[in-house]
Amino acid sequence: MTNEPLREFELTAGDFRRVQALIKARVGIDLGANKQSLVYGRLARRLRALGMHHFAEYLALVEDPGSDEAERFVNAITTNVTEFFRENHHFEFLARTVLPAIWRRTGPGAQRVRFWSAGCSTGEEPYSLAMVLRENPPPASAAGAWDIKVLATDLDTDVLAHARDGIYPAERVEKIAPVRLKRFFTKTRAGGMYQASEELRSLITFKQLNLMDAWWPMQGPFDVIFCRNVVIYFDDATKRALVERYRQLLSAGGYLLLGHSESMVGSTTRFEPCGRTIYRRSAS
Repeated sequence: MTNEPLREFELTAGDFRRVQALIKARVGIDLGANKQSLVYGRLARRLRALGMHHFAEYLALVEDPGSDEAERFVNAITTNVTEFFRENHHFEFLARTVLPAIWRRTGPGAQRVRFWSAGCSTGEEPYSLAMVLRENPPPASAAGAWDIKVLATDLDTDVLAHARDGIYPAERVEKIAPVRLKRFFTKTRAGGMYQASEELRSLITFKQLNLMDAWWPMQGPFDVIFCRNVVIYFDDATKRALVERYRQLLSAGGYLLLGHSESMVGSTTRFEPCGRTIYRRSAS
């Protein structure tokens, strides 16, 4: 006798191995055996939507080069958990340490400032960053000369569409300080939603990007790269390769910020720890 709940579809061991191989090949995510329930829950929705009855049938569609289901498959599997000012010590570090140092820079190219939110999900992270930038501007005497931009990328096209709109329900913005909410968001007439202001949106460019792609369109250098709660899904070799690619795109002394449960996986000799999951690119 088993306590396993009855399932609408059968997810065989072979089906799950096939899912593991597909998601690893496409986006680098290393799905452990403990993720079978998550996979079932996420993909069963796609089977229902398509009127299918077997995972093997669905996975054949994902593998079909003439189908666009591969993108929906990736969107279904990837996890998007975020909130405004998540791990707030990172934003405090930016306001207290990073931005003052940037505003003191002089010389050719000093006023070009670039930030990257890699794995931006529904946009809370880049909008939080934009708020910090607007609250801590460069010196007024030369404010117009600064070229400041935030790149926000994600694999999931669905969450990117949400991020571009910048519209959130009341429960998503409740942790934003009232003074910030009043300045940076407008309450819409329909449904009590809040929309990010043009003051924030004008700083951010949203783009779809697979971090496993052999070529990235951006050239850098970036002053700060946020890659929080992303590398946790990769194996160690993939993590090391990704961190090295970030290092190459960071400016001298630029910062890489990781999530609270993530580490540099043997790459710390090329980065200097500067606080909780805050790393500065070494000169070498």
